[in-house]
Amino acid sequence: MTELMRTADPVLISAVEAILAAAGITCVVFDANMSVMEGSIGALPRRIMVGEEHLLSAKRVLSDAGVAEDE
Repeated sequence: MTELMRTADPVLISAVEAILAAAGITCVVFDANMSVMEGSIGALPRRIMVGEEHLLSAKRVLSDAGVAEDE
């Protein structure tokens, strides 16, 4: 898996997951449970990961949807 983006914004994570799912691209959110370690303040970014073979397609789909690649 390759990192597509890193963000602490839960709304952006949900949007990216939905956009990629609609395009048929599977993604996994790493570090989603870090809120337990950080005290639920949302300071630590989560990583959205895709298969390396889908990285360029995922970037294109997000760009077409107007979603910033890096937050």
